[in-house]
Amino acid sequence: MFNSDPSSKPVNPKLPKDVIMMIEKGNLVMAIKTLAADKNITMDEAKIQIDDYETALKVKQQQNLNTIANKQGISNHAISFDREQETEDEHQTGKLIKNRVKTTKQTQEFKSLQEGVDSKLGDLGYKKPLLPYWMKRLLVIAVVMAGLFFILWRVFG
Repeated sequence: MFNSDPSSKPVNPKLPKDVIMMIEKGNLVMAIKTLAADKNITMDEAKIQIDDYETALKVKQQQNLNTIANKQGISNHAISFDREQETEDEHQTGKLIKNRVKTTKQTQEFKSLQEGVDSKLGDLGYKKPLLPYWMKRLLVIAVVMAGLFFILWRVFG
Protein backbone atom coordinates (compact mmCIF):
# COMPACT_ATOMS: atom_id res chain seq x y z
CA MET A 1 0.00 0.00 0.00
CA PHE A 2 1.45 3.28 -1.07
CA ASN A 3 0.54 6.41 0.82
CA SER A 4 0.59 9.33 -1.60
CA ASP A 5 0.86 11.87 1.21
CA PRO A 6 3.29 10.66 3.91
CA SER A 7 2.59 13.69 6.13
CA SER A 8 -1.05 12.72 6.56
CA LYS A 9 -1.98 10.55 9.49
CA PRO A 10 -2.67 6.88 8.69
CA VAL A 11 -6.30 5.99 8.27
CA ASN A 12 -7.77 3.50 10.70
CA PRO A 13 -8.29 0.36 8.60
CA LYS A 14 -10.78 -1.03 11.12
CA LEU A 15 -14.23 -0.72 9.61
CA PRO A 16 -17.58 -1.87 11.00
CA LYS A 17 -18.64 -5.36 9.95
CA ASP A 18 -21.72 -4.14 8.12
CA VAL A 19 -19.60 -1.75 6.04
CA ILE A 20 -17.12 -4.55 5.28
CA MET A 21 -19.98 -6.77 4.13
CA MET A 22 -21.28 -4.00 1.87
CA ILE A 23 -17.81 -3.55 0.35
CA GLU A 24 -17.42 -7.28 -0.28
CA LYS A 25 -20.81 -7.39 -1.97
CA GLY A 26 -19.85 -4.43 -4.15
CA ASN A 27 -22.34 -1.96 -2.67
CA LEU A 28 -19.81 0.86 -2.29
CA VAL A 29 -22.25 3.78 -2.31
CA MET A 30 -24.21 2.35 0.60
CA ALA A 31 -20.98 1.50 2.42
CA ILE A 32 -19.71 5.08 2.06
CA LYS A 33 -23.01 6.54 3.27
CA THR A 34 -23.18 4.14 6.22
CA LEU A 35 -19.58 4.77 7.26
CA ALA A 36 -20.03 8.53 7.00
CA ALA A 37 -23.18 8.37 9.13
CA ASP A 38 -21.68 5.98 11.71
CA LYS A 39 -18.46 7.92 12.29
CA ASN A 40 -19.86 11.42 11.61
CA ILE A 41 -17.30 12.13 8.88
CA THR A 42 -17.64 13.52 5.39
CA MET A 43 -18.37 11.31 2.41
CA ASP A 44 -14.90 12.02 0.98
CA GLU A 45 -13.17 10.82 4.15
CA ALA A 46 -15.37 7.74 4.20
CA LYS A 47 -14.52 7.07 0.56
CA ILE A 48 -10.80 7.39 1.32
CA GLN A 49 -11.10 4.92 4.21
CA ILE A 50 -13.04 2.46 2.05
CA ASP A 51 -10.54 2.82 -0.81
CA ASP A 52 -7.69 2.13 1.61
CA TYR A 53 -9.52 -0.94 2.91
CA GLU A 54 -10.12 -2.19 -0.65
CA THR A 55 -6.45 -1.68 -1.51
CA ALA A 56 -5.38 -3.56 1.60
CA LEU A 57 -7.82 -6.34 0.75
CA LYS A 58 -6.52 -6.62 -2.82
CA VAL A 59 -2.92 -6.72 -1.60
CA LYS A 60 -3.80 -9.44 0.88
CA GLN A 61 -5.59 -11.46 -1.82
CA GLN A 62 -2.61 -11.09 -4.17
CA GLN A 63 -0.26 -12.26 -1.43
CA ASN A 64 -2.47 -15.27 -0.77
CA LEU A 65 -2.55 -16.02 -4.49
CA ASN A 66 1.24 -15.74 -4.68
CA THR A 67 1.76 -18.12 -1.77
CA ILE A 68 -0.64 -20.65 -3.27
CA ALA A 69 1.03 -20.29 -6.66
CA ASN A 70 4.48 -20.77 -5.13
CA LYS A 71 3.31 -23.92 -3.37
CA GLN A 72 1.98 -25.28 -6.66
CA GLY A 73 5.02 -24.22 -8.66
CA ILE A 74 3.31 -21.55 -10.76
CA SER A 75 5.33 -18.41 -11.47
CA ASN A 76 4.11 -15.10 -10.05
CA HIS A 77 4.28 -13.56 -13.51
CA ALA A 78 1.50 -15.87 -14.70
CA ILE A 79 -1.05 -14.71 -12.12
CA SER A 80 -0.24 -11.02 -11.73
CA PHE A 81 -3.33 -8.83 -12.15
CA ASP A 82 -1.72 -5.41 -11.96
CA ARG A 83 0.01 -5.57 -15.35
CA GLU A 84 -1.29 -5.47 -18.90
CA GLN A 85 -1.06 -8.63 -20.94
CA GLU A 86 1.31 -8.34 -23.88
CA THR A 87 -0.38 -8.88 -27.16
CA GLU A 88 1.00 -10.58 -30.23
CA ASP A 89 0.83 -7.26 -32.09
CA GLU A 90 3.55 -5.79 -29.88
CA HIS A 91 5.87 -8.64 -30.86
CA GLN A 92 5.14 -8.36 -34.58
CA THR A 93 6.06 -4.77 -35.27
CA GLY A 94 6.51 -4.02 -38.92
CA LYS A 95 4.78 -7.16 -40.20
CA LEU A 96 1.57 -6.83 -42.13
CA ILE A 97 -0.73 -9.83 -42.04
CA LYS A 98 -3.75 -9.48 -44.30
CA ASN A 99 -5.66 -12.67 -43.52
CA ARG A 100 -5.84 -12.06 -39.80
CA VAL A 101 -8.82 -10.62 -37.98
CA LYS A 102 -8.06 -8.49 -34.95
CA THR A 103 -9.45 -10.00 -31.79
CA THR A 104 -10.65 -8.30 -28.67
CA LYS A 105 -8.66 -8.39 -25.45
CA GLN A 106 -11.21 -10.76 -23.92
CA THR A 107 -10.84 -13.20 -26.80
CA GLN A 108 -7.07 -13.02 -26.57
CA GLU A 109 -7.23 -13.71 -22.84
CA PHE A 110 -9.48 -16.71 -23.46
CA LYS A 111 -7.13 -18.02 -26.14
CA SER A 112 -4.13 -17.65 -23.85
CA LEU A 113 -6.04 -19.44 -21.10
CA GLN A 114 -6.97 -22.21 -23.51
CA GLU A 115 -3.36 -22.56 -24.67
CA GLY A 116 -2.19 -22.69 -21.05
CA VAL A 117 -4.66 -25.44 -20.19
CA ASP A 118 -3.71 -27.38 -23.33
CA SER A 119 -0.01 -27.11 -22.54
CA LYS A 120 -0.57 -28.17 -18.92
CA LEU A 121 -2.62 -31.17 -20.06
CA GLY A 122 0.12 -31.97 -22.58
CA ASP A 123 2.71 -31.86 -19.80
CA LEU A 124 0.60 -34.30 -17.80
CA GLY A 125 0.43 -36.67 -20.79
CA TYR A 126 -3.28 -36.25 -21.45
CA LYS A 127 -4.36 -36.85 -25.02
CA LYS A 128 -7.59 -35.42 -26.39
CA PRO A 129 -10.13 -38.03 -27.45
CA LEU A 130 -10.91 -38.48 -31.13
CA LEU A 131 -14.57 -37.60 -30.60
CA PRO A 132 -15.66 -35.23 -27.84
CA TYR A 133 -18.02 -36.57 -25.20
CA TRP A 134 -21.00 -34.54 -26.44
CA MET A 135 -20.50 -35.91 -29.97
CA LYS A 136 -20.50 -39.47 -28.63
CA ARG A 137 -23.82 -38.77 -26.93
CA LEU A 138 -25.32 -37.34 -30.11
CA LEU A 139 -24.06 -40.34 -32.07
CA VAL A 140 -25.66 -42.78 -29.61
CA ILE A 141 -28.96 -40.85 -29.73
CA ALA A 142 -28.89 -40.82 -33.55
CA VAL A 143 -28.20 -44.56 -33.72
CA VAL A 144 -31.03 -45.34 -31.29
CA MET A 145 -33.46 -43.11 -33.22
CA ALA A 146 -32.43 -44.71 -36.54
CA GLY A 147 -32.96 -48.18 -35.03
CA LEU A 148 -36.40 -47.26 -33.72
CA PHE A 149 -37.33 -45.69 -37.06
CA PHE A 150 -36.23 -48.84 -38.91
CA ILE A 151 -38.18 -51.13 -36.55
CA LEU A 152 -41.35 -48.99 -36.75
CA TRP A 153 -40.99 -48.73 -40.53
CA ARG A 154 -40.77 -52.55 -40.85
CA VAL A 155 -43.72 -53.11 -38.48
CA PHE A 156 -46.13 -50.50 -39.89
CA GLY A 157 -44.70 -50.01 -43.40
